[in-house]
Amino acid sequence: MPDNPFVFWFIAGPGWALFLYLCVAQCLSAISYRLGIRMGAQEPAERITEVGVAFWWAVAFSDLVFYTPLLGLGLWGHWTGAGWAPIVLAAALGITVYWPIMSLAAVYRARSAPGWTLPKERQYWVVLPIIAAWGALALVLLLRA
Repeated sequence: MPDNPFVFWFIAGPGWALFLYLCVAQCLSAISYRLGIRMGAQEPAERITEVGVAFWWAVAFSDLVFYTPLLGLGLWGHWTGAGWAPIVLAAALGITVYWPIMSLAAVYRARSAPGWTLPKERQYWVVLPIIAAWGALALVLLLRA
């Protein structure tokens, strides 16, 4: 256990919850976008166009091949107290701040595009800023520890 249990658990608790969400919602969607639609984690082309599907699938694929493994490795290292963990976890937390901002920018910009009717847009504007804020604060706390 590190010197500050609050910092440890502030990073570890939400971090592992996010990791599990990414494994289920994003990684499975990268393997089968149709499964992601059935789970409610992705939107069909009828709502966001084929370009929207390609964009969100690309995000899910990137999560599958890089972000989710990096986050899991960083959290594991954080949990075990590995000396390499802070740099790996800091990289993952940087992505944790970046992707919600990028996703919200895409949602905002696509709002008036023909064929784009995102029925759950409000959920994006509630959940993604919370994830970005947690990632930023966790990064600051990690770097100060």
